[in-house]
Amino acid sequence: MRLEDIIKGSTASIVKGDPLCEIASICSDSRKAAPGSLFIAVKGCAVDGHDFIDSALEKGASAVISADRQALAVCAANFYGNPSRKLTLVGITGTNGKTTTVTLLYRMFKALGHRCGLLSTIANYVDDERSEAVNTTSDPITINSLMAKMVEKGCSHCFMEVSSIGIEQERTAALDFNVGIFSNLTHDHLDYHKSFAEYLRCKKLFFDRLPQDAWAIINMDDRNGRVMVQNCKARVVSYSCKGVADHKCRVLEQSFDGMLLNIDGKEIWVRLIGEHNAYNLLAIYTTAVVLGTEPSSALLALSTLEAAPGRLENLRGPRDISAIIDYAHTPDALENVLKTLKAIAPSRELCCLFGCGGDRDRSKRPEMGAIAAKYADRIVLTSDNSRSENSADIIAEIKAGMDSEALGKCICIEDRKEAIRMALMTARDGSTVLLAGKGHENYQIIGNEKKHFDEKEIVLETFKWMDRN
Repeated sequence: MRLEDIIKGSTASIVKGDPLCEIASICSDSRKAAPGSLFIAVKGCAVDGHDFIDSALEKGASAVISADRQALAVCAANFYGNPSRKLTLVGITGTNGKTTTVTLLYRMFKALGHRCGLLSTIANYVDDERSEAVNTTSDPITINSLMAKMVEKGCSHCFMEVSSIGIEQERTAALDFNVGIFSNLTHDHLDYHKSFAEYLRCKKLFFDRLPQDAWAIINMDDRNGRVMVQNCKARVVSYSCKGVADHKCRVLEQSFDGMLLNIDGKEIWVRLIGEHNAYNLLAIYTTAVVLGTEPSSALLALSTLEAAPGRLENLRGPRDISAIIDYAHTPDALENVLKTLKAIAPSRELCCLFGCGGDRDRSKRPEMGAIAAKYADRIVLTSDNSRSENSADIIAEIKAGMDSEALGKCICIEDRKEAIRMALMTARDGSTVLLAGKGHENYQIIGNEKKHFDEKEIVLETFKWMDRN
């Protein structure tokens, strides 16, 4: 593609190169520059790409342009042929529920006979081809590259997580969304956004940019649902588990094996548990219906869906002990999971094991400590991804939210593997042990080291040991 066609419609300016020169690849990382490539110099959060122009030219880059983040997104979309315009693109934003919703939408539409793509926190899929995900919302070059592959593979739909940071950094600019979903808005990412108002503004920006022929699907039970669609040009459809909305759901029964739901007057048994998953499934159902799926077909497909990896994943062990692995790492998510487990089995002892990530929003730590104290019979505080912080200091900030009674049922073990082993081996018969915060992650970041750490492996190893002893 010619350089002039790549920068068309953007504010990018040419630093070096003939507008008519042919470009074979594009990059914003000078280390990926090569003969025939275009290096896009962008000022990022940590480094300024303009400082690496000489390095890109030394590696043989055929052209260099200077761009802001939005221009980068436009150029990336142009280079890959604006693939989002050739897909039915569904994006979901909100604090909790994004991964579960997009993953299950991907599985549902595959089951309904469509070829689909998925861009999520856990992994990216081009039809059945899986690749690892680095960020919740990837950079514009990666996004458009993957979408171009989806188009090439004959995919008709793409389901995508849209993070507030991704929106603020213009990673989703120049994408044509057909559906935008709002799940909820609670305490998260304030280490980056600095205030809840700014966090909300970034989320709302996603809906502000939806075109007239798109659908904006909102959770009416979240007080920010209506805020998201103020001045929104798209067609608005609402869902609710508590009040008046276009699509409604009620939880009739639930156990560790699933829930009986009433969705728009029809009863359906699903394999997920928890009120928060009732919201996720209702959002999925609403999306399927606005995209033309018959309600009866959508309900049938819902009944076959299973939880996303690391989302209320139930591993059953000896002595009727259940280890529940969940990604809950915000106050609201932790409360949702603990309330669900307590409601399903109120007579079972409930142990909550968790920590908080280092170099992230510190204000949520005591709040999460108070929530664990409210619902759990036993609490094990441990490390998460402590990064540059000391695990003991993080644990101390969590404990600040606990009263003396809560501290009496709390123990602290910084080594997360040892904490898990201890929690399971000392659990009473027939108890539930929640391992919160890591979910699908198969690593732990301590200092600058990222090492393999898979909670599912640790649980299964511990259960085997318990079986033998």
